[in-house]
Amino acid sequence: MVTSAAAGRPATSSSPRRRTAGARITLTLAALGMLGPFTINTVFPAFPQIGEEFGASDVVLQQLISVYLASFAVMSVFHGPLSDALGRKRVMLTGLAIYVIAMLGATLATGMGALIALRVLQGVSAGAATIVSRVVVRDLFSGAEAQRLMARVMMIFALAPVIAPVLGGWLLLLGDWRWVFAGVGLYGVLVMVLTALMPESLPREARIPLRLGAVLGSLWEVGRSPMMLRIALATAFGFAAHFVFVAAAPIIVVRLLGLGEQDFWVLFGPLIIGMMAGSLVVGRAADVMDRSRLITIGYLGTLATCVLNLVLVLLAPDPVGGLDVTLLPVLIGPALMSFTASLFFAPMQLEILDLFPHHRGAAASMGTFFTLVMNALLSGVIAPLITGSLAVVAVAALGYVIVGALLWAWHLADRRRRQRLEALPV
Repeated sequence: MVTSAAAGRPATSSSPRRRTAGARITLTLAALGMLGPFTINTVFPAFPQIGEEFGASDVVLQQLISVYLASFAVMSVFHGPLSDALGRKRVMLTGLAIYVIAMLGATLATGMGALIALRVLQGVSAGAATIVSRVVVRDLFSGAEAQRLMARVMMIFALAPVIAPVLGGWLLLLGDWRWVFAGVGLYGVLVMVLTALMPESLPREARIPLRLGAVLGSLWEVGRSPMMLRIALATAFGFAAHFVFVAAAPIIVVRLLGLGEQDFWVLFGPLIIGMMAGSLVVGRAADVMDRSRLITIGYLGTLATCVLNLVLVLLAPDPVGGLDVTLLPVLIGPALMSFTASLFFAPMQLEILDLFPHHRGAAASMGTFFTLVMNALLSGVIAPLITGSLAVVAVAALGYVIVGALLWAWHLADRRRRQRLEALPV
């Protein structure tokens, strides 16, 4: 395991330990994590209205997602180290305040340029809540309980992508697309209140100095670790097999499936059921299965379900543009893929955090950075290119998980090699 050289503190002294997670902490951490999916998916049903009002094409509208994810990714590198120095709550609350201002400011946008600029500000601030909340899990808990809590958080978090577009569609019944941004802004206010009531998980004596050198030093220590890079890239590519359906949802639902603005639940429902079921298995497996074995099963399962999805798409008749049985074959594969991908996603977060017990914030930032960059590329660049048909989307998902699985296999082989070398007599 890679450890920090900071002050020679034992890993377990850096935070107050708790035996089990209560309902309030679980719900607060889940609400913080749900901020990202709410920011992305709630806006999907509003795309046609925004495009019509501002004369924006599908490619331009996709930038509302990609610029958010890109700015989220860039700033995510700093949220974690800042929380290592300032404490978790201060960073999260500051980010949430800026996020709420940017979200409500979007309701006043008079052009596509202003709206995109406000999406950048939302991305810059949202990571303070979503990324740092993952570190809190490992601050407060360890071992099987940390995995159980992460799995419970992921189960609740998994509801967000299916609730968000449905909520967006309902808000459009009240008025134009500005109601969507106002609704998500109010959710941000609720999350701020919950976060303010949460205990600080990083005591002052465990924080790093608030100096540029210390912050950059922690990032450098984490970023130059080959093990961290392999795990982070394996996570990014593996999870892309699931996220490609989220990133391309506006095109898949409306154009490829021929559905309407209130029908995003048709795609997101199966995805979320799969993720919730997988997260349930992760929590149950905490006491009975080695984490690395569970991750391996997740990758192998995602490979198998991606192949199955491709076969089903190739054999299924074209959807007829309505809610009927012709949709079932093209939805089974994504649901199963989401189930298997969730088996490795949450455990991989803990793998990264455990590499750097004294710089967990920096580890969370760097580990998340690659997934965020991948998601931004999927939304802004790749999604418009691979949505000519459902078969092309299926091939892309399979390609991503193949790369992720190979990177994880490389990591396991290198770890076994290191263990054999350490076992040799000096």
